[in-house]
Amino acid sequence: MTSVKRSMQWNVGASWFVHAASLVIGFFLMPFVIHKLGDGQYGVWVFINCLAGYAGLLYLGFGQTISRYVAKYSAAGDWQKLNEVSSLVFFVYVAGGLIALIAACVLAALVPYFSIWKTHSVLEIRLVILMLGLNVATGLIGSVFGGVLMGLRRFDLERGVSFTVDVTRLVLIVVFLQREWGLLAIATIYWVVTLTENLGYVLLAYRQLPELSISRRHLNWGVFRECCSFSGFAFLSAVAQQLIYATDTIVIGVVLGEAAITPYFIALRLCQYLRQPIEKISDICMPTAGALQSQMQTGNLRDLLCKALGVTFLLSAGILIGASFFGTALIQTWMGPGYDQTPALLTILLIGQVVALPVGVLRAILFGLGQVRLPALVYLAEAVVNLVLSLILAQYMGVQGVAWGTSIPIVLFELGIILPVGMSYLGIPLIRLLREAIIPYLLPLLGLWVYSHHVATYYPDHHSWPALIAITCGGGAVLGIVWCAQLLLERVTTVHSASAT
Repeated sequence: MTSVKRSMQWNVGASWFVHAASLVIGFFLMPFVIHKLGDGQYGVWVFINCLAGYAGLLYLGFGQTISRYVAKYSAAGDWQKLNEVSSLVFFVYVAGGLIALIAACVLAALVPYFSIWKTHSVLEIRLVILMLGLNVATGLIGSVFGGVLMGLRRFDLERGVSFTVDVTRLVLIVVFLQREWGLLAIATIYWVVTLTENLGYVLLAYRQLPELSISRRHLNWGVFRECCSFSGFAFLSAVAQQLIYATDTIVIGVVLGEAAITPYFIALRLCQYLRQPIEKISDICMPTAGALQSQMQTGNLRDLLCKALGVTFLLSAGILIGASFFGTALIQTWMGPGYDQTPALLTILLIGQVVALPVGVLRAILFGLGQVRLPALVYLAEAVVNLVLSLILAQYMGVQGVAWGTSIPIVLFELGIILPVGMSYLGIPLIRLLREAIIPYLLPLLGLWVYSHHVATYYPDHHSWPALIAITCGGGAVLGIVWCAQLLLERVTTVHSASAT
């Protein structure tokens, strides 16, 4: 377990480093693109991307399948099974890529019938859609090799490729983006970068796993049935995720118009920036859980869940506290004036993430153990309620109604169903979860709240990057100091009790 812990610590650290760099890049890039294109044209770009995002359903749940089975079979040294799974997923994704290209052609032909881009060049929109279809196909096929790296738990290599891609995308967009034909320039850059990224995954996968072989001779009907039993429910989870995180933008575009998309998407995108490094903990936990299961290390698996869930809770709750006090200053400094609704939207979305991210660790571990049916069905029900509630609340509350329509189902379904059922399956009492994953982090979070309240009250002039960076560093220091002081006090108390005994 020591080696597993060290591997997790290294990979989580690498994920945080890469995401911090990506966050800086995203912070620079997003306002640059918005101001270059304008709110209306940027809203159209987001709308098209959300439509293209539905092509992600062509992954059919096999992305999680390859990660899980590569972890399982590489731990067992069963290279034949590993190659059978990898080859199966590869050819499924080749077919999916062809479907994505056909769908892009159909959508491009229907462009004149969509009212949202009446004021935009039909030719440009068609070319953008075709380019995004090519981007989806490239990403589909190349993701097989990224999944191999994830299954091997070489997250450091996967993050390294991701960081290189982010830097490349930044440079290309800054150099080539122009007002005229700006959407086409961005779409072309995204495809070039996606192609480069996935070629990197291919080279690294074969280098890290010389036994890897992608060939039609490895196709096996029995493996197909085995993978489909897992992938079918993983696919339902992918449908649910698409409904939760992409449909909101389409709902806003259809109900409230393209101009309302940008303020909401800024909050959603910032939420994603903040959520992504924490999600890497779940990404690491899924293949690790599969490896621990194959080694019959049930106790270590339970320890892994409590530790990972606790850290995730600490980080997500800390981000919510910071956003509630300094969200307005952050949005105004980052994007400039004119987005008064965005800070409130960010806070509402982050409320849901304080529940979704910790329970997401449990969900990932259940997937790693092959328990996919209930989490997938619950996630799908949550997504349907999200869609219906967002449509209803948007009529009365505007974009805030869409945000509440996203967060409310997350809290109800994740806490009410997934958490108790998952903990029961793993044989972990809820009282242990509270004792090991929640209560130890309440005092550091209280310290962060007091710090944030004091700074916001007595030092209100923090609408600048130096001030916000200093506040963030101070908040991190407060969390660390209170946490370490609490651990030290617990150790002293334990030693004192042992001595008295």
